[in-house]
Amino acid sequence: ARFYRAAWYALRAGTGNMDLLVALGTSAAWALSMWLWLSAPAEAMVHLYFESSALVITLVRLGKWLESNAKQQMTATVRALHSLRPPTAHWLGPDGEVDLPSSELLLDDRVAVKPGERFPADGVVLEGQSEVDESMLTGEARPVPKEKGSGLTGGSINGYGRIVMRVTALGSQSTLSRMIRLMEDAQAVKAP
Repeated sequence: ARFYRAAWYALRAGTGNMDLLVALGTSAAWALSMWLWLSAPAEAMVHLYFESSALVITLVRLGKWLESNAKQQMTATVRALHSLRPPTAHWLGPDGEVDLPSSELLLDDRVAVKPGERFPADGVVLEGQSEVDESMLTGEARPVPKEKGSGLTGGSINGYGRIVMRVTALGSQSTLSRMIRLMEDAQAVKAP
């Protein structure tokens, strides 16, 4: 019924869509099968297409269900990526270390990241060394060693050592934001 309802609205709007094609195809197969069945002599063996109508509807419904599940998983993934940003950062100013919201960081700010914390932005190591869990970016389970001059990705997790970093990318320019934007674009656009 949902295909016929959607097909009716498409016809009234003067447009065509997949629901209209499904309704036309399955109706034609059903009507032809009924006509062949009712008009054939009693002993004749005729080809009927009732199963074709049912199969088309089943496959299209399965496709829509799979698409819906994929969108839900993509939405959950985007939410998980958003949650990788830590809410606060340990900003290093002239008066020492101050906790402030990560959204207030500026380019070239110096930030301290303690063991086990997430990096609040993309940056470069100024002091210290550690191993960083970048599995959210690369999928690699092994921590990556970082030392002075190494690049850091916001959202990744600092390992055992305290690191002082210089912020090099914020907001929409950060690696994490670009990943989120790519995921949202992929979710919004249908394949050709």
